[in-house]
Amino acid sequence: MEFTSHELYHVYNRGNNQQPIFYERENYLFFIKKMRRHLTNCSEVLAYCLMPNHFHWLLFVNDTEDSNSRHPLNQKIGTLFSSYTQSINKRYDRTGSLFQQKTKSIHIDSKKQAITTFFYIHQNPIRAQLVGEMADWPYSSVPDYMGKRRGTLVNKECAYSLLDLDSDSVTNKSKKDLDF
Repeated sequence: MEFTSHELYHVYNRGNNQQPIFYERENYLFFIKKMRRHLTNCSEVLAYCLMPNHFHWLLFVNDTEDSNSRHPLNQKIGTLFSSYTQSINKRYDRTGSLFQQKTKSIHIDSKKQAITTFFYIHQNPIRAQLVGEMADWPYSSVPDYMGKRRGTLVNKECAYSLLDLDSDSVTNKSKKDLDF
């Protein structure tokens, strides 16, 4: 993955062989804690959704001090995956890779693509028939945007500014299943 400062990216990965990466509530919460530790010092998390066998992030990449080398976000993501995998392997007495080898990242180059990605990420639990409404899935940023939780992982102000959204538009669009 290559990241450029001041750009938006849709980052996602899934379990190796499409197997689960989250087995119970504590796994989701532990991964969110790791996201906070590893992602927030070099990017702004605008949206996320953790699903049983994959995840999605919408990230705005912060400045790097050295523009001649790879952005530190690459290393931070690798460290997050490695430490999470080690913990899961130990907890569930398993070995080997948890995530697929290549994490995907799509550079978002238009406001329309950013908004579409924002809602696509949040609609994953509905499309997987895990919940009836996006706000009911606790492992995404939707409850934060809808005021059902006061989480601090996502930078809502940054998302509102970059995506030209406000809390009302997010709430209204989140209440219906948009076609993407």
